[in-house]
Amino acid sequence: MTTTIQSAELLSVGTELLLGEIVDTNSAYLAADLATRGVDIYWSQRVGDNLNRVKTAIQQALNRSDLLVMCGGLGPTDDDLSREAIAATLNETPTIDPQLELWLRERFASFSRRMPERNLKQAWLIPSARALANPLGTAPGWFVNCTVAGKPRVIVALPGPPRELKRMWLHEVLPLLSLPESALFTRTFKTMNMGESTVADLLGELTLQANPSVATYAKRDGVHVRVAAKATTSTEAAELAAPVVTQVQGLLESGIWGVDKDELPDLVREGLLARGLSVGSFETLSAGALAEVLSHGKQSTSVYKGGVVAWDMQAQAAFGVSETRLQLSHEASAFAMADAAAALLKTDIGLAAFGVTDRGELEEHVSEVYIAVSGALGRELKVLTLPPLQADWIRERITYASLYLLWSVLNA
Repeated sequence: MTTTIQSAELLSVGTELLLGEIVDTNSAYLAADLATRGVDIYWSQRVGDNLNRVKTAIQQALNRSDLLVMCGGLGPTDDDLSREAIAATLNETPTIDPQLELWLRERFASFSRRMPERNLKQAWLIPSARALANPLGTAPGWFVNCTVAGKPRVIVALPGPPRELKRMWLHEVLPLLSLPESALFTRTFKTMNMGESTVADLLGELTLQANPSVATYAKRDGVHVRVAAKATTSTEAAELAAPVVTQVQGLLESGIWGVDKDELPDLVREGLLARGLSVGSFETLSAGALAEVLSHGKQSTSVYKGGVVAWDMQAQAAFGVSETRLQLSHEASAFAMADAAAALLKTDIGLAAFGVTDRGELEEHVSEVYIAVSGALGRELKVLTLPPLQADWIRERITYASLYLLWSVLNA
């Protein structure tokens, strides 16, 4: 193929995606990869296992994009319709390719299994398609060259399982595509303690420009701000973005905890390791979510010694929290739990997340959370007021606010 791909569209096929039974991670992966290669993504769709609807989505994509990448629908069952829809859209008839049939039968034989005859549809090809090898599964992909309204188009059909899709994309598809001679530079600043609207106000008119662009995203670990610039080469893209990167960093500096691929749990572990310190945790409303995050990752056992989850005063007292201090104030309770965690687990630092809402009422009432750090690096307190939303969301917010407070103390 000689036509350069400037724009692409993503189409994920499967009713399970529409029912929420499976999260569409394939589109996110492909969109990110294509963006780094200078290809614009203007549309992304999900459609169920219905031939007419899949065909309509393909037609729409071919009318407006150079490249259509389809994910899923290449299985052997009657509801796997990607091949049928492509063939119907292009008015071509699929036939069984002898080489693909042989490969399929040998693959099943290698597993000491007889191939069901329904799997023969995975050996189909149409005249405008070439097969894409899939050594990780039984569904070869399709690479289709076609013309729509006098314009060259490419359809790529990939299997749904992410492991198979990624391998086929990288090793089978990309070598066949003519991609633009452009590059994308991105720098993402990760912030905490500022809402998305506050961040947008700080950035002002920067969010209105096109290249470099500045965009905000609300994430579980705060608000992310991405600066992106597109140019002919990666060096030119970085140079184009540089003044805006400096400006954004200056505006957000006090709230930035990381950039690009930084993860807050990793930074906390690295900070503890660098200082030779250990931490123990004490939780109520977060219900062990903080302990789960702290206990995962490289060398986590070197710095995180364990945690306690205790809801009522008697249980908390059993783990060394003074009932007298619990009765003084919520702030005193949080510090008492942090001190108890450090003493009980013999760590340098105690980290506590104490909430005043009963665990059964998270989705009904406002939650007040007092997060305390106590130990070798001093004592710090953070108070959160969380609206009555889903319990999982509240626990996530508590967890990352706790990690941020500990990170702040480590970097003070």
